[in-house]
Amino acid sequence: MNRDKALQRAMPWLVTVALFAFWELFCIVTGIDQVILPRPSVVFVTLVKFAPQIMHHSLQTLFTTTVGFVVGVVGGALLGVAIGASRLVYNGLYPVLIGFNSIPKVAVVPVLVIWFGIGTVPAIVTAFVISFFPIVVNVATGLATIEPELRDVLRSLGATKLEILTKIGLPRAMPYLFASLKIAITLAFVGSVIAETVASNEGIGYLMLSASSSYNVPLVFAGLIVVAVMGVLMYAVAVWFERRMTGWAFRGSDLMT
Repeated sequence: MNRDKALQRAMPWLVTVALFAFWELFCIVTGIDQVILPRPSVVFVTLVKFAPQIMHHSLQTLFTTTVGFVVGVVGGALLGVAIGASRLVYNGLYPVLIGFNSIPKVAVVPVLVIWFGIGTVPAIVTAFVISFFPIVVNVATGLATIEPELRDVLRSLGATKLEILTKIGLPRAMPYLFASLKIAITLAFVGSVIAETVASNEGIGYLMLSASSSYNVPLVFAGLIVVAVMGVLMYAVAVWFERRMTGWAFRGSDLMT
């Protein structure tokens, strides 16, 4: 059992090392130009060389993503509760949300520039908009999937709609909420980077755009790796909170045991 747990913990690192080793070997064997695909070793050297600039821009991206994500969590959870608890609200708002979510977010950024100008605000709003919808849908789904029999039993015992919502509905929706958070945090980074490439003079998106304009492809890949690392770390934070707040919802997931 201890060996299995150690292997499970080591697997992400082993897969990552194998991926970078294959990438390095592929570039060496094919002799591909670094303008097209730089070797990982060159990318890591670039990370060290431009560490101060990368740190500055990555902190900006982390800030805008976190703010947009937090606002998305609060707004999405509240609206999800409203939609899941009321058929009237569901019928009125859900089609509007689907239509708004169908709009490409990159098309929204120029409008945000007109409203707020170039800078931090468009990136925050884009991160919020792109992470908002999955939270709303999952929370509403968690509330809507309460068994009718359970509702009937609670009503027969004298429970009010508010009591059913707070004591049964919200705990039932918590696993759905945290499942959506793990999706939304990665989408929030996508939104921030998209906005930074169009409407910012700071952030990883801006850094990557500047590097690509000067054909510094290793720096572009360094930016991609930094965004990936930040996404994994934020995902891990969401999993940490999920384990502590909804541990009762976890079951064994290995089908072979």
